[in-house]
Amino acid sequence: MSAGRLLPYGDRAVLIELSAAEEVIAVRDGLSRPALAGIVAVVPAARTVLVEFDPAILSREALSELVQTAVATPAPNVIMTSDLVTLPVYYDGADLAEIAAWVGESVEAVIALHSEPDYIVQFCGFSPGFGYLTGLDPRLQLPRLDSPRPSVPAGSVAVAGEFTGVYPRSSPGGWRLLGHTDATVFDPGRPQPATLTPGTRVRFVPT
Repeated sequence: MSAGRLLPYGDRAVLIELSAAEEVIAVRDGLSRPALAGIVAVVPAARTVLVEFDPAILSREALSELVQTAVATPAPNVIMTSDLVTLPVYYDGADLAEIAAWVGESVEAVIALHSEPDYIVQFCGFSPGFGYLTGLDPRLQLPRLDSPRPSVPAGSVAVAGEFTGVYPRSSPGGWRLLGHTDATVFDPGRPQPATLTPGTRVRFVPT
């Protein structure tokens, strides 16, 4: 694993640049332990982690040492923020047949490849409630569409690059569509609006 690079982000935060999703998870988990004093917020992304800290409690130098330790000795088990979330999926996506042809498998095999793993929400972005899930089989790690769709229905289950995810609401999007779920993954009226928050373990169940 690389050592990671810390960039100043104002007086009370640093942006940590990393080279792999596993490093992001290791740093996120290493800096999210309740026993650590001075960490205000940890915000993971695809290859970076933004860390807000209290300089009266934790110096930038001490924070750097914590980051190096987290990258060098990642925790053996990913810290979860919830129990397993299961999402029923109708595998009827507009790109399902094309994906099967692309990877040289049957539609049934593609469904199995997507539904067998347990996924982890690495980070959220793009739109409220959109979780980027890691754990996708390498055979399904396909590029985004050349031309994004102007509208993707809410609940669409899709893949792009190393991630899979669920569109929480209708929006433009360039991910390849495998199917859809009727589960509501984002509702601003709930105490916890987003179902898929960083650290959540997710399984897709064919319906």
